[in-house]
Amino acid sequence: MSKARKTWREKLEKEEGLPKIVDVPEKWQKRYGTGKMVMAKPLDVDALMRNIEKGKLATITQIRERLAKDYHADVTCPLTAGIFIRIAAEVAEEDLRDGKKQITPYWRVIRSDGGLNEKFPGGVEAQAERLKGEGHIVSSGRGKKLRVKDFEGALQKM
Repeated sequence: MSKARKTWREKLEKEEGLPKIVDVPEKWQKRYGTGKMVMAKPLDVDALMRNIEKGKLATITQIRERLAKDYHADVTCPLTAGIFIRIAAEVAEEDLRDGKKQITPYWRVIRSDGGLNEKFPGGVEAQAERLKGEGHIVSSGRGKKLRVKDFEGALQKM
């Protein structure tokens, strides 16, 4: 008998063993340097995302830098941070389907180059529509990837 898959909410609320601070893995030291790396809790990532105001944006890098600062680490694990951002987005959509009005505004999280996130619910097209609805200009960048134009001016201080 197979186990039932966890809901996105169960994944968001999972805290066993987290946060965890480890040495930066040797294979990542060339990119991230040496020192301490934090694997934060999914709810910590969600909390930062919930604070992004309407009309503002935050990059994945900003979120990772804030988490590292909060945990007195040198860097935040890019893999777990990306996974937790996706989980928060999926929970927001579940909450919306359940009739909740206050959801995590995940569509306000962009890549450090202004690019949109293809792993968000509905893909880059859905994220672009929500961002346009908040006054951002989204256009095709290099390789036809969608990006927020002049996003730097809309970045929220984390």
